[in-house]
Amino acid sequence: MTNLFEVFGNYRGFAESLFECAIVLGLFLGIVIHFWRDRIWKDRFKKIFKNRTARFSFYFLMLFSFIAILDSIALPIFEIRGEKKVWVENRSLLELIYNPELEETLSAPFSKTTFEARRATMLKKSHPLGTNLNGRDVLLLGLKGCRTALIIGGLTTIVVIPLGILFGVLAGYFGKKIDAIITYVFSTLESIPEILLLICLMKLMGQGLLQLSVALGITTWVGLCRVVRGETMKLRELPYVQAAKALGSGNLSIIRQHIIPNLMHIVLIASVLRFSGLVLSEAILSYLGIGVGPETGSWGAMIDQGRDDLARDPVVWWNISTAGIFLFSLILSANIFGDRVRDVLDPRLKGMKE
Repeated sequence: MTNLFEVFGNYRGFAESLFECAIVLGLFLGIVIHFWRDRIWKDRFKKIFKNRTARFSFYFLMLFSFIAILDSIALPIFEIRGEKKVWVENRSLLELIYNPELEETLSAPFSKTTFEARRATMLKKSHPLGTNLNGRDVLLLGLKGCRTALIIGGLTTIVVIPLGILFGVLAGYFGKKIDAIITYVFSTLESIPEILLLICLMKLMGQGLLQLSVALGITTWVGLCRVVRGETMKLRELPYVQAAKALGSGNLSIIRQHIIPNLMHIVLIASVLRFSGLVLSEAILSYLGIGVGPETGSWGAMIDQGRDDLARDPVVWWNISTAGIFLFSLILSANIFGDRVRDVLDPRLKGMKE
């Protein structure tokens, strides 16, 4: 029985990581299948992927997602000590596939020695993008930052969408006092500088992926809420909604059957376009030292650690450049794909060239 508990404890991280990945993939496939079964949404998706640039940007996003999944799956590492196999640590599948050696200090890309003029030592292994001051491989740190960026974007979107739809629909549909209260709340939040509010929330909740996602969700739902409120106010005056009221349909039934389905294209557009802003916000906060913890791979943390290296002579450019390239690639891909989604789904842009 003791051995059974030991085995379960050793593989607990692996099981939890697989469970988390299964939930994410299940939600993603469920959403895709739900929309794909609708003929109208199926035609819209075909129009989105008809554009070559949008397809390539989507492939880049899927590549980043694949890297993030590899970094999310944790496997136990054992050592043979005497006659017993002892658990040492958990390593991600990404670290097992690409497993560079830990060096003593800085080294330039493809260099064979450390980056020290007086006492350069031989490296244990070549590093394509060099190592940082702590001797960690820069390419591995850049790849591990993909998971942090996508988790921040995904978790924050999960927080933002329900809040934005709930309060936006309530304010736009019922109006009067409910609208006045909700408008007062999000107007007050919008009047506070976003970066200052984020800093205060992170100081209260502490560092971590979940805490940062909640903080970003609290500060960004107001934008979606304002858009949903305005669209709901327009929809509630349309003839089919008035006809449903005349036939005796309740408010909840009208909201569920007539209002929310006609808001989904706006919610999807806003979510895709806001994703790149969330990734950039995480990088900025990590750069300021109040984002995710130092043990979590983050492009913002890489930029923060690499800024002092720019003052060295000669300049150590590879750490900050790697983070910048990864960050630029993800944001550019998300923006291009988001623009295509907007062009297809926004009825005001129907006349644009496909």
